[in-house]
Amino acid sequence: MTQTSESEAPPAESAVTPLAEPHLQAVLASAGLDAEYVAAWGNTLLRREADGREHPVVDYAGGYGSLLLGHHHPELTAYARQLLADRVPVHAQFSVHPEADRLARALNRVIGRELGTDEPYFAIFASTGAEAIEAALKHAEMDRVMRLRTLTEDLAAGLAEARAAVGAGRANVPDAVRHRVAAPGALPGGPQELFDRVEAHNAAVAARPPVFLAPEGSFHGKLVGSVQLTHNEGYRLPFRSLAAQARFVPTDQPGALRKIVDEESAVLYGLEVADGEVRLTEHPAPLFGAFVLEPIQGEGGIRELPAAFAAEVREVCAEADCPVVVDEIQSGMGRTGDFLASRRLGLRGDYYTLAKSLGGGLAKISVLLVRGSRYRGEFELVHSSTFAKDAYSSLIALKVLELIEADSGAVYRTAARLGERLLAMLEAIRADYPDVVKDVRGRGLMLGMEFHEQSRAADPAVGQAARAGLFGYLVAGHLLTAHSIRTFPTASAPETLRFEPSVLLTDAEIDQLETALRDVCDIVRGQYRRPLALPAG
Repeated sequence: MTQTSESEAPPAESAVTPLAEPHLQAVLASAGLDAEYVAAWGNTLLRREADGREHPVVDYAGGYGSLLLGHHHPELTAYARQLLADRVPVHAQFSVHPEADRLARALNRVIGRELGTDEPYFAIFASTGAEAIEAALKHAEMDRVMRLRTLTEDLAAGLAEARAAVGAGRANVPDAVRHRVAAPGALPGGPQELFDRVEAHNAAVAARPPVFLAPEGSFHGKLVGSVQLTHNEGYRLPFRSLAAQARFVPTDQPGALRKIVDEESAVLYGLEVADGEVRLTEHPAPLFGAFVLEPIQGEGGIRELPAAFAAEVREVCAEADCPVVVDEIQSGMGRTGDFLASRRLGLRGDYYTLAKSLGGGLAKISVLLVRGSRYRGEFELVHSSTFAKDAYSSLIALKVLELIEADSGAVYRTAARLGERLLAMLEAIRADYPDVVKDVRGRGLMLGMEFHEQSRAADPAVGQAARAGLFGYLVAGHLLTAHSIRTFPTASAPETLRFEPSVLLTDAEIDQLETALRDVCDIVRGQYRRPLALPAG
């Protein structure tokens, strides 16, 4: 065997250029967020330092809302070990999945209670939240296309009947009908021109792409379809040519949604013969794919939709026959004190998406729930997912539901109580630092603190970071480095820090966060002659 000389020895691992998303690693390092975590439990992550030492970090990021029950919940981990020991099937695609059906029924019981309905919601399972959103978009589009096809076929049959009746002399076309369909500024033509114009009009309307709607500030994932519903142009614009575009609706302008719907609406023409005359009918074209919304926008800065806007969504979407997709991926599963955060807004979705905490931090699972009156069984034959519906993830999710529903919903009450305690602390900081903290908002254990714009801060590093859109990451790096607290800004609102801990949060950890945030505010205000903690070098 040929021996390798010392000069040819492979470099130390620390000296090797990373290949797993190296640019992201460099960005993390610049903000002091390039931490390595080697263990986790409860509300804690164990960080390994460069010198090999390890120390605990309080996790306020909570897996972007995935860890309502904390890291490695003891009952969940014991159950997961048992499932693996029992060798439950993970890959048994295209077969009967009784565990997934049990999970769907359990979810229906909870949602039925929340909504006060016994109408079923059929389940399509997936692995990630963005995948569940993609499934919702696909299903909504299939439903729209099928409704459109049925309507256009009926109208085409009526047109053929009218042509035949006029051609046989059994009916005539009144001038008023020809005037309505004539080209603008042109004299109305004869019956055949009328028929041709109706046919061309219907074909043009039917060929229009679907219209998807979403509120300004929304975030629904970064896959090809879901990213089109993400308001942040930095995520969306590079990929706008790949899928149907959305129209974004301001949430603070009454009537804005109705105006957009009116602009995008169109009718299809129908012709029918009655009493020897051809009559023109108008039929709303099913052009709206769906209105997709988060009851509390996560990456948009932890912003709850205004109640008035939710009411307008209900009214306008019902009139336009536009289905509503309620994205509860981050806000659902009890994080806000209710299983569905949308319940308090009076929203009832035609579709719901759940993920994140559904897997208890151990299983990658998401679900699309489709209202029975909207459901298309044909979808099941054209959509699938390799890791969906397996026994392991389904059973873990069932255990999660059991845990959050136990003791008449003790987890919901705990999330609400801790959220009130945490919110009161954040409000106290805002009251003491009104020049630094702009707003505090959210519900339950889904809270955000927004800082004032800091491009002219006294600390040069703070000002430079703010001008680069990285202020929130700089603050997060300081919290980690100086105070052993882990959190991040929201993706589309980088001046807002997110706080989404587990229900295992303690008073001591809340006090630790308060001390850390007051330190940040003092530094940003310029009260201390020291900078935010930055990584060495």
